[in-house]
Amino acid sequence: MLEPGSSAPTFSLPSNDGTTVSLSSYRNQYVVVYFFPRADTPGCTTEACEFRDTVDVFMKHDIAVIGISDDPVSDLDAFANEYDLPFPLLSDDGTVASAYDSYGEKNMFGNTFDGVFRNTYIIDPMGTIAFAYEGVSPTDHVESIITDLDAAGVIS
Repeated sequence: MLEPGSSAPTFSLPSNDGTTVSLSSYRNQYVVVYFFPRADTPGCTTEACEFRDTVDVFMKHDIAVIGISDDPVSDLDAFANEYDLPFPLLSDDGTVASAYDSYGEKNMFGNTFDGVFRNTYIIDPMGTIAFAYEGVSPTDHVESIITDLDAAGVIS
């Protein structure tokens, strides 16, 4: 897990809307970068919908929200459309997730495979990790982020 105070790895990835999204385009504002294992699965849907349902809080304070998984762009687009997600979902081959210590070996149902870990980072306007959340629960995670940003004086 990357530690608060360290530089956030840069990235440029394809988005669900067909554009390329770069971290550098969010300089001078806070960015929530959340990694999720698989679009349209119960946990990932819960987490994405919690971000969707509170996106006004983030937008009011000029905080961007970005989701990243190793799903293909077409799956991310279908997911975003089905749940009316108003923020970009980016498709990664594991390179960016690895740079954020959010990709590696997983075990599920007796199978071992490489995949995305459910981690979240808050990146400050200077490109530094402000908060890091490892192995988060999809439920109430967004509320924890809002509480931490409020305590830090980012949201008031």
